[in-house]
Amino acid sequence: METSPQKTLERVISQRAIQMSSYFPCQIYVLGLFSGVCVTYLSLAAVGSFKTVGLGAVYSTPAAPFFSDNSAAIDTEDEWRVSFLYSAWSAQLNASENEASKLLNVSNVPDAPHLEDCKLSASLNERLDSLEENGTFPPWTLWKGQLGLKLLQQTTGTDQEQRSSGVSSEGAYPPWVLGSDEDNIPFTRRVQRDIWMHQHPSNCSDPNIRFLIADWEILPGFGIGAQIAGMCGILAIAINENRVLVTKHYNRADHNGCQGSSRSHWSCYFFPETSRECQDRALELMTRQESWHKGLVTGKENYTSKEIWAGRIPRIWGSPWSYLQPTTDISGNLVISHRKMDRRWWRAQAVRYLMRFQSEYTCRLMNIARHEAFGKQAAKVVLASLRQDWPEARINKSKSDLGRFIWSNHKPWIPRPILSMHVRMGDKASEMKLVGFEEYMVLAERIRRRFPNLHTIWLSTEMQEVIDQTKLYPNWNFYYTTVLRQVGNMRMAAYEASLGRETSTNYPLTNFLMATEADFFIGALGSTWCFLIDGMRNTGGKVMSGYLSVNKDRFCKRKMKKGKVMETRLTPEWIAEQRKDAYVHPSCWLNVTPINML
Repeated sequence: METSPQKTLERVISQRAIQMSSYFPCQIYVLGLFSGVCVTYLSLAAVGSFKTVGLGAVYSTPAAPFFSDNSAAIDTEDEWRVSFLYSAWSAQLNASENEASKLLNVSNVPDAPHLEDCKLSASLNERLDSLEENGTFPPWTLWKGQLGLKLLQQTTGTDQEQRSSGVSSEGAYPPWVLGSDEDNIPFTRRVQRDIWMHQHPSNCSDPNIRFLIADWEILPGFGIGAQIAGMCGILAIAINENRVLVTKHYNRADHNGCQGSSRSHWSCYFFPETSRECQDRALELMTRQESWHKGLVTGKENYTSKEIWAGRIPRIWGSPWSYLQPTTDISGNLVISHRKMDRRWWRAQAVRYLMRFQSEYTCRLMNIARHEAFGKQAAKVVLASLRQDWPEARINKSKSDLGRFIWSNHKPWIPRPILSMHVRMGDKASEMKLVGFEEYMVLAERIRRRFPNLHTIWLSTEMQEVIDQTKLYPNWNFYYTTVLRQVGNMRMAAYEASLGRETSTNYPLTNFLMATEADFFIGALGSTWCFLIDGMRNTGGKVMSGYLSVNKDRFCKRKMKKGKVMETRLTPEWIAEQRKDAYVHPSCWLNVTPINML
């Protein structure tokens, strides 16, 4: 007979009553542990086993106690309460909408500060990513999130028309750009607004609207970072030619986690690059031969590899990259100039636009990652504010207007400060000079000398040896996903194949997004992945957090011509032929100038 959520939680609470009636510490301890196990098993049995949706669990290597919430030994009663709350949140996270509602009402569970309401966020962001019915701008008001929509709903007639007009004025900028102009690389807010306008014309059926339709790169050996970098180049072509970019097949989303129309499409993970109307119009035009002859539609095959990977950067905003702030650190020196500064600036803008809003699926991936990593810490923080007799004591869960409209816009809780570190090794030796994990940790210690309360590292790496080395640093808390990792040198394509399509896509994207949210970041300039993370941070209000790199650039082995990389190496055909040997990626930087040499 199936156990209902209500019966499950009643049984768990009755276990606690037994525990509270005992006077023997040993019995209390054993029953406390048993209750925690029962909560996990029974709660999940009520709603189905906890799913990691192809992500993999998150494991932590704890440091010596340093957080205020774990600086003292936790008594048995607190252990039980932490386990109970964490397990209840786990059940809610895995439950259907109806089941979660029942669990919430029966179990008297406080809100989880580290979990996001994914359905609500997706609904809100969809409104912010769509033109109004009269073709005006989305409600990018001066008020954030729910507050802006609430106030917009209260306006009618002329007031609403005036508000809509004001929204499209120079004072309105996309809500996915955090911070002021000074917190981001030059022109970020304006550029994001202009790209969105370019990709969302008010009338997609206008005969003057032209399209560029492109699949995501699927050449063997191209990782997720290379796929995104390639699409950044295609977006640049679309803007230069005044075409609306429409993306089609995305092989990374071809798995069972991506359901319905999002299967095999970018929209499984992030909001689509253009409106549904423009997508439909482009797909309709591409079936007509005359559309290709007239140039109304072009495809990736209409452009050379050089144009895609090393083509002209849009110049409609001038050359804002010429005054980028020097916030990249190499060997203790700030880098003020280098080759490809224009490409660094553009890719940051392009990847920010492409990842501007997470899908409900991606939001769920992030919830699972945060819960597995920080869920018990969050439980301790929440329990510190509750009565000691919870869960028997009822809690007041009613929300004020401030909570619903202002605080609801705050991002999910994670322990701060936190450092993200991406250690890229393995087959990357053919593209750049590799650096050992100990050198990454030297930089981490350098940050901690300035910020002594930093003890937490979110670590992403494909190498098992790096994970093993974390044990040598007991004064740090390391968090990382427990996916299968490489032992020895293995090609990335083979490694990803061993994980399967779903896991090999979900866990890197989760690590990527965690890196963009972290307070600090350490990586390698020679890694395209780090290159893109840096771009997302620089357009996400974190430009002044800086970026510490363990190397200068890729270890370029090929012959140089007048200090430049030969452009013939940039073609996918050349890369495919030379895959067994070293090759130079188009993001290879030369002539780096430290600020202390000016």
